[in-house]
Amino acid sequence: MIVLVISLKFVKNKFKLKKIQKLIYVRNVNGMFDKKKSIEHTIEVNIHYQRYKKWTEINVIGRQKWNIILEIP
Repeated sequence: MIVLVISLKFVKNKFKLKKIQKLIYVRNVNGMFDKKKSIEHTIEVNIHYQRYKKWTEINVIGRQKWNIILEIP
């Protein structure tokens, strides 16, 4: 599974936000939905890591202390 999430604060004024049609609600560590931290936008980026290259969309989430989470198996 590939996990790609980026904070709204990090992308502000750096990327063009693309509005998604249906909100995606985020689950907290305890498994409960957090309606204050929904995913409303994505951004399109080209990821390069060693020999790995991929054009993809990353979900944007607000009110986070971190900038970006990339998990590539």
